[in-house]
Amino acid sequence: MATSFQLRIVTPRSQILDEEVREVTAPGTLGELGVLPDHVTFLTSLEPGVLIYKSDRATSKVAIRSGFAEVLDNVMTVLVDDAAFGRDIDAEAARRDLQHAEHALQSLEPSNEGYASAEAARRWAVARIAASR
Repeated sequence: MATSFQLRIVTPRSQILDEEVREVTAPGTLGELGVLPDHVTFLTSLEPGVLIYKSDRATSKVAIRSGFAEVLDNVMTVLVDDAAFGRDIDAEAARRDLQHAEHALQSLEPSNEGYASAEAARRWAVARIAASR
């Protein structure tokens, strides 16, 4: 029985993580999901939020935008639109982005074409704030 597995986080710009981990918690579209070594194979969509992983060295947080996760043969591959390590996030800038997105949402109806992008910006800002803590 394995005691760890490989976690890879990839954005359109680069692979930002390739590390051996013991546990991952991620924001799935249908709710939070957890992955441990020898997990069953699966593919799922991800929501913007905080991905938390535990290695032998530490517990780390990564803010992620929407994307997908695949678990196959003790490798979890996370493909997301964007990602930022909690330690690298400017929380004040994320708070400003949140205020801007919330202000934009107040003036838009859900049927407006700009609503979805404003809501996505709001969720990304919330994820960055949460990961920075």
